[in-house]
Amino acid sequence: MPPLEIEITRTLIVAGAIASRDYQDVHHDPELARRKGSPDIFMNILTTNGLVGRYITDHFGPRAVLRKVAVRLGAPNHPGDTMVLTGTVEEVSDGTATVRVVGANGIGRHVTATVTVTLPAGGAG
Repeated sequence: MPPLEIEITRTLIVAGAIASRDYQDVHHDPELARRKGSPDIFMNILTTNGLVGRYITDHFGPRAVLRKVAVRLGAPNHPGDTMVLTGTVEEVSDGTATVRVVGANGIGRHVTATVTVTLPAGGAG
């Protein structure tokens, strides 16, 4: 699957946290995040999960149905970085695909995910 570059902005991090009702200070308050050992605020797992889902539906089309999304986080996404999502279709059977997704940023692998998706009739798009 073609790569998807996502600019990690402060607005994306804060908006994702608010949209998912995650009010932990490390997702919106730089000073409190620093006091807790982080160089800045960082993206929450629910935003990452949503971006992985977007990557899949951007590729397979809006009629694709996400059946399972299993994510594992690694290096945090901080403002000013870019995350590049890449995917490999590992299996297709009976209209369902299993896709491995990796998202990397400037400090390492942010997310590794396995996504099960029901494909629309006629394939991607």
